[in-house]
Amino acid sequence: MGAGMTIRALFPTLLHQSRIEDPGFLEELAHSCRVLAAEDRAGRAWSKTKGYRGYTSYASLNDLPQRDPVFAELVRRLAKPVARFAEACAFDLGGRKPKLDSLWANVLRPGGAHSGHLHPHSIVSGTFYVAVPEGAGAIRFEDPRLPLYMAAPPRREDAEDAARSFVQIVPEPGTLLLWESWLRHEVLPSGAKEDRVSVSFNYRW
Repeated sequence: MGAGMTIRALFPTLLHQSRIEDPGFLEELAHSCRVLAAEDRAGRAWSKTKGYRGYTSYASLNDLPQRDPVFAELVRRLAKPVARFAEACAFDLGGRKPKLDSLWANVLRPGGAHSGHLHPHSIVSGTFYVAVPEGAGAIRFEDPRLPLYMAAPPRREDAEDAARSFVQIVPEPGTLLLWESWLRHEVLPSGAKEDRVSVSFNYRW
């Protein structure tokens, strides 16, 4: 190796992963999500129209933290991880903190999936996994440079996450994931026999 030669990592993509270890909180949050799925007719209708296998409050309810204290408690618990993630991303927010923009409940039935997408008009997005039965689909993140690879060869099986074109994460109950909102991701089909319950959210500045 030549003198002074270096290999630098340019344009890293950050992902926060942590756990909230509180079975009682998870049980209460799961119950509230399932109640929404049973009572929110507009949400069920939207989910059916869009081909979402299950229920999401994404397009029907925008006041979950005001509607139910357990969602307000989740927002409180998200504040520090989101602020630390924004700091790790070196966001210059002018002294302000990331502000919750939207938060919605998801109850994904067996066989359900969510095709690749991103979250425009926000800076940090994430999902908190409430109930994750065995066999539930992983979340898969896509290298944003993928359309530009042209003649690039495939990556080796032992490649580190930073060199892969796709990275899959199999969450557990209590898993919290945060990523920059421009990062394209998808939920792979669930092979579980029970519903997967999660809460997703966006933060802006």
